Amino acid sequence: MVVVMSPGATDEDVAQVVSRVEGVGGEAFVSKGLVRTIIGLVGDIESFHHLNLRTLRGVADVHRISDPYKLVSRQHHPQRSTVWVGPEGRQVPIGPDSFTFIAGPCAVESAEQTVEAARMAQSAGASILRGGAYKPRTSPYAFQGLGRSGLEILAQVRETTGMPIVTEIADARDVDVLVDYADMLQIGTRNMANFGLLQAVGESGKPVLLKRGMSSTVEEWLMAAEYIAQRGNLDIVLCERGIRTFEPSTRNTLDISAVPVVQAASHLPIVVDPSHAAGRKDLVVPLSRAAIAVGADGLLVDVHPNPEVALCDGPQAVLGTELRALAQAVRQLPRAVGRVSVHDVTR
Repeated sequence: MVVVMSPGATDEDVAQVVSRVEGVGGEAFVSKGLVRTIIGLVGDIESFHHLNLRTLRGVADVHRISDPYKLVSRQHHPQRSTVWVGPEGRQVPIGPDSFTFIAGPCAVESAEQTVEAARMAQSAGASILRGGAYKPRTSPYAFQGLGRSGLEILAQVRETTGMPIVTEIADARDVDVLVDYADMLQIGTRNMANFGLLQAVGESGKPVLLKRGMSSTVEEWLMAAEYIAQRGNLDIVLCERGIRTFEPSTRNTLDISAVPVVQAASHLPIVVDPSHAAGRKDLVVPLSRAAIAVGADGLLVDVHPNPEVALCDGPQAVLGTELRALAQAVRQLPRAVGRVSVHDVTR
């Protein structure tokens, strides 16, 4: 069951609902979104019905949700959500009314490489910079990222370019460090089911980019998002990055159908990462076009000034001809599906 508070509900109104629910042995999980607060209830449904929660001050509605994911379901939130990323005055929206391009190097290698990649991304129309300071890799011998010094580089580049940054978190113990630097925290595919980490970022107060696990169903993915939402954070953006199949010609198989499937099931925004899906730069542009056409709320793309010497995922990073083609697609195609550039959206 879910209690939807009215936009003008006070903290005292929320506390009254929580107190009533706990008084009959239930649990109440408060999640605050951009406009309103939602309270997810766990316990005996019949006991909750007898509380007459709809009559309490500040309560807009009460829903009995059949989906296993309560807070991220569209059953109680029919309008799709917008997540705002960045400091006040420079916030960038990700949601159904606009199209958001996120780009940058897969891994931060140096200050020079990162700022050059950021300039490339910005010139192609990107409004949010992605870059990994912590890089969980399949091989323990592969480059694992620069850690805190990488975060410091990202913060410097944000000041130089004005672009909010999204960076990956791999360990719940690093939350306090990353929230001082990042505008958005990314959960990578290998950590989608790291439930302790999901709960930690849910309590961080930062927007979260949640990548789909490489072998996960859509329902499992949305249940992972529920872990974040249950800890008080509804500012979640889902990212389809390809799933593992029997097909070896690409790094992963981009599940383009996941975009409309997710949009029908959940109010959360969804973006597509064609770089990690393909693993090849020659496929990034056509997959990006497909993602825009199917209605994705944005793209997440790897760019690098020198892919041939990149320490992480160089073969999928775009530049030159591919980057110019991508810039054209990002500039022209969203309008064909009723989207506007985030540069035209103000807050």
